[in-house]
Amino acid sequence: MPGIDLDIDALVPHRRPMRLIDEVLEVSGDTAITMASVTAEWPTFADGAVQALVVIELVAQTAAVVGGYKAITDPNGDHVRKGMLVGIKRADFQLSALPLDTRITTSATTRPLLENFKEIRGFSKIGDQIIGEIVLQGVQVA
Repeated sequence: MPGIDLDIDALVPHRRPMRLIDEVLEVSGDTAITMASVTAEWPTFADGAVQALVVIELVAQTAAVVGGYKAITDPNGDHVRKGMLVGIKRADFQLSALPLDTRITTSATTRPLLENFKEIRGFSKIGDQIIGEIVLQGVQVA
């Protein structure tokens, strides 16, 4: 669903300053794509940049868009919004720091593994350059 105009606060539980994503570019099935710009309010900001490990949070918040979108568009009300306890299975970074005002595109895809257990695979890019690839595993909690 490209070109959508959705209220991010209706999709994810995070609020500023911890909500890092600025725009939802696309939501389709189990995948979402978001855009974010590095600000001085982001976690780990120092000396004009943030640590690249914030890409992990960008992937997690982009995955939350998938769940939030399913919850608000499910005609039967069967998709219940629940929080997740998430662990990092793999995180590979191509940069160590992300400068202020850098625009980052993030894609995340969720995949159920067991009843309440999911895998999230995502990556973030600056332009065409992949800056981080992340694999998360999460348990949905009530």
